[in-house]
Amino acid sequence: MKLSEDFIKQTKPLLEEQWNDFVEALEQPSPTSIRINKGKYTKTEAYSEPVIWCQDGYYLAERPSFTFDPLFHAGAYYVQEASSMIIGQVFQQYVGNDTVKVLDLCAAPGGKSTHIASLITPDSVLVANEVIRNRANILSENIIKAGHPNVIVTNNDPADIGKLTQVFDVILIDAPCSGEGMFRKDTQAIEEWSLANVQLCKERQQRIVADVWETLCPGGILIYSTCTYNTHENEENVQWMKDTFGAEVLPLDLPDEWNIHGAFNSGNSVYHFLPHLTRGEGFFLAVLRKTGDSEDETDFAPKKSKKQPKSKSISLDSVYKNWIKGNEKYSFFERSGSWFAFPERNFDFFEYIVSQLKLVSAGIRLGDVKGKDFIPDHSLAMSQTLNKDAFTLLEVDKKTAIAYLRKEALIFPDSSKGYLLLTYSGIPIGFVKNIGNRANNLYPNEWRIRTTYLPDDC
Repeated sequence: MKLSEDFIKQTKPLLEEQWNDFVEALEQPSPTSIRINKGKYTKTEAYSEPVIWCQDGYYLAERPSFTFDPLFHAGAYYVQEASSMIIGQVFQQYVGNDTVKVLDLCAAPGGKSTHIASLITPDSVLVANEVIRNRANILSENIIKAGHPNVIVTNNDPADIGKLTQVFDVILIDAPCSGEGMFRKDTQAIEEWSLANVQLCKERQQRIVADVWETLCPGGILIYSTCTYNTHENEENVQWMKDTFGAEVLPLDLPDEWNIHGAFNSGNSVYHFLPHLTRGEGFFLAVLRKTGDSEDETDFAPKKSKKQPKSKSISLDSVYKNWIKGNEKYSFFERSGSWFAFPERNFDFFEYIVSQLKLVSAGIRLGDVKGKDFIPDHSLAMSQTLNKDAFTLLEVDKKTAIAYLRKEALIFPDSSKGYLLLTYSGIPIGFVKNIGNRANNLYPNEWRIRTTYLPDDC
């Protein structure tokens, strides 16, 4: 690996006698790790190497072809870099079972958002935001596959979100950065790195924090992270938050044997993941609390807006409500022929967010009305609240599952007519409408496996 002279001059003094070990680690292959979605999948016997700071995280001995694993598409697990799973420790130590409103500001592709959704209580709510539209669509796809009903995906600039005053109890800012911690995974990150870009990133990170600071409630938690090693984007920005906003830097109780490095040049409690010390990529984390007094409680009554069509207050047949478990705890609403469900406890908050921000997806999309037919949506199939007893189940083998995920034509001559819920290893992968001589494949066209290659077992 060819590191630039400027990077060496900047980083070597930080690591001192550890420099050679650090460089040697960068020459090694990146570890592959996944985080199990326990809401869908509990068969972890095959995974023998746990990520010690994340109870649902596991290392894989080698990187498989995730594209051809139906469980991957079903949301049974998420391929996530191990170091970033430390976010779970923050929630365990500072959030616990509190009912909270959480914002993941720079959320795509969704690893940390799906992790947060697995950690917060059902009465809590997560807004996962991404400013770039095509990345917001990827984020939405991963959120839907994870199947948590209390998540809203938005597509806004931080400055837009910053107009909402004292709304969130927890904000995660995984800030766009110079990408030093991704050098061994992404050679382009090496080529694009420069001192000028580090400074540019530092200033952009400060703007992002400043944009959304007012939307954090006093006493609320800001989690700040990057995938860099340098102190400019990390320690210096944490100190800037202390000096500018009076933020309090909070410590984490982390065992010494985890080998997570502390601050390089400050007395603040901050945390560096270094590839020669921990099994993962480079990662930085700091936890800060907003001090000060709260204003009056935020009114979450929806504001008038032309951004989104207003929900229609009309009834839904109880047979369709029965498609989700615990449906009495949900608000059902219709938009442009599609029916949705969102946890009733946070429905006013949902309507408020929709009136202020650009919605990509939220809650559970039950299905679409087409003439006299009600077509179940793939979001319902992926939801952890899906009532599987409401549908005819059809367990399929891997070859059939991959054919379904490629959106190929399928035939199930011996099965009942109507909507069938296909499962693989007992986990739903999606719907088909069986009409006898063929089954209409209802898998989302934009999600289909596009490669023409097929492994031998498919």
